[in-house]
Amino acid sequence: MMSNRGGALAGVKVLDLSAYIAGPYGCTLLADLGAEVIKVEPPSGDTLRQYPSTLKEESRAFLGCNRSKLGIALDLKKPDGLKALLKLVESADVFVHNFRPSVPTRLGISYEQLQPLNPRLIYCAVTGYGESGPLKDKAGYDQVLQAMTGVCVFQGDAEHPEIVYGSPVDYYAASLLAYGVTAALFHRERTGAGQFVGVSLLRSALAMQSARFIYAEGEPLDVGRDMRSGGITGIHPTREGWLYISANTPHFWSSLCELAGLPELAGNPDYDSVRKRAARAGELVPKLHQALRARSACEWEELFGENVPCCAVRRIEDMFEHPQVIAEHLVTCLEHPKAGRYRGMTPPVKLSESPGPPPFAAPAFGQHTREVLSDAGYSDEEISRLCESGGVASET
Repeated sequence: MMSNRGGALAGVKVLDLSAYIAGPYGCTLLADLGAEVIKVEPPSGDTLRQYPSTLKEESRAFLGCNRSKLGIALDLKKPDGLKALLKLVESADVFVHNFRPSVPTRLGISYEQLQPLNPRLIYCAVTGYGESGPLKDKAGYDQVLQAMTGVCVFQGDAEHPEIVYGSPVDYYAASLLAYGVTAALFHRERTGAGQFVGVSLLRSALAMQSARFIYAEGEPLDVGRDMRSGGITGIHPTREGWLYISANTPHFWSSLCELAGLPELAGNPDYDSVRKRAARAGELVPKLHQALRARSACEWEELFGENVPCCAVRRIEDMFEHPQVIAEHLVTCLEHPKAGRYRGMTPPVKLSESPGPPPFAAPAFGQHTREVLSDAGYSDEEISRLCESGGVASET
């Protein structure tokens, strides 16, 4: 149906039964590479469709996490719905879900149940805590895993932990999904065999902290693991707006002092290392703040240029027109049958020899049900009967 889109994964068919962010965006990354991704939703739809949004007809989050997919709605609790899914599995290359480990067997879609239907199937399960252990059947969510794994303590401190908003654990898990599935597809090319791929939010949350998750033999458990250099590095107020500065190397520190009008600090031996500047932040930072009041954040950004790593703090809205974003072709216009025309993200990875196809809008609920089932061999009459039986949710 979409096998001629081009890209490194052209011809690969993915069934995406996942919801929220980690699974869906991981499948979007596969679609960016040319895979045909069919989003399979229950009659109630992906929960992300119901999230708060200022868009009237569709959730902004759903649109952002589900580009370049076909959409079909099946009720797996009804025999006809499950039968239709199993029919799709026969010709699929990849199957992705984010059910808790005990659910797939109950539905009849566990790896062990699907593997005989399609021995070449790559079966990817996204879970909160993995496939074993005392927490394996708990539902997992980004911010819950942040709290569990120390992210919140590092964002704030032990007395005042803070959430990192923007779902970083989910999005990193999405990247791990694309990485794992692509590796399994490569393995299948060499062996002909499919396999199970496990991705969990727990693994994601710990993997993204690998520089901190080190415990050397003989050292106390409670030691400093924070990667922040402290002192000057951070966000600072200016005459107008906020400015992030990172000046850890001797060259950048010297340039910051000269350009900020504080040349006397550059040669001071009390401040000639990152550790010394962090230890004396109480006396250094007020001097820097006084100097930064002379200009706005954007003016300092322009003045510092390449001599001092820095950036004015911006909103995500500002990125739609940012000259670097435009130069990198990171924004495109898409057409949605209900939400209308909107601007969104283009594929984030560039491949010189196998560029992915142009993205298209996330599907409306059940938008491609008839198209997908027809491609699987169902007649128009059979599809109508499935809709009447409730096995296939009606398109809206």
